[in-house]
Amino acid sequence: MSYKIENREDSLIISELKDFKPSHIFECGQCFRWKKEDDNSYTTIASGRVINIIEDKDNFIVRGSSIEEWKEFWHHYFDLDRDYSQIKEELSVDPILQEAISFGYGMRLLNQDPYETIISFIISANNQIPRIKSAVELISNDLGDFVVSFKGKDYYSFPEPKELASKSDAYIREKYRVGFRADRIREVSRRIAQGEFDHRCIYDFDHKKGKELLTTLPGVGPKVSDCILLFAYDKSEAFPVDVWVKRVMEYFYFKRNATKKELEESGEKLFGSLAGFAQQYLFYYAREMGIGK
Repeated sequence: MSYKIENREDSLIISELKDFKPSHIFECGQCFRWKKEDDNSYTTIASGRVINIIEDKDNFIVRGSSIEEWKEFWHHYFDLDRDYSQIKEELSVDPILQEAISFGYGMRLLNQDPYETIISFIISANNQIPRIKSAVELISNDLGDFVVSFKGKDYYSFPEPKELASKSDAYIREKYRVGFRADRIREVSRRIAQGEFDHRCIYDFDHKKGKELLTTLPGVGPKVSDCILLFAYDKSEAFPVDVWVKRVMEYFYFKRNATKKELEESGEKLFGSLAGFAQQYLFYYAREMGIGK
């Protein structure tokens, strides 16, 4: 996607950026390391980098990044090489998705760090977003490296696997308030730190093979593995089924209670290789509108 970017005082001004709305991107459940400053401003940290984005009419004001860093890191992080207009056009042949897309028109799938995404979504199991965000922040503040202070808040990078692997289950459980997930977090971190599990190789696998590998990890079931594959490995066939996706699929598509298998298979059957994008539009729409609640 082509857009314009220029320096202005201590900020970048980005214009002509299509299919991009920070609230839709950050609040659609795909990441947990962002802070809403006000209605039009979000601060986020990724891979040891911190930026603040302000939506200003048709432009975006970015603080904390140079043009070089934006092009080298944030451009890919925000998936700006992908044509979302084409994706939305293809999915909008479905009238239900057309409505969901209209609601969350500025959503984009982020390209996130695999290890942080694995741990974050292990924490997400049977959990709520505020508690997930809190746990991820507690881990980072305790074991990560200091990055920068912004608006009175200190930001820390997510730690390396060896840092979490070195802590006891009790320490992780009590310090980060993750409950029964503590032993899973430590064990997964240990396997990655010691080279028993090569999480980087999943980039080279298809969705099915990646899912088979990820679900060998403790705490990673079908839903969590699909979240990881979609948000860290660019496997757009992945279709994570949480409570909101279950509700919206049963309400609009099945018109009845559906089995777990039916729900897991519905994404590929209905939306093919764009299932992951459909899932995000449907999730955000269902949650914000309370569909099927």
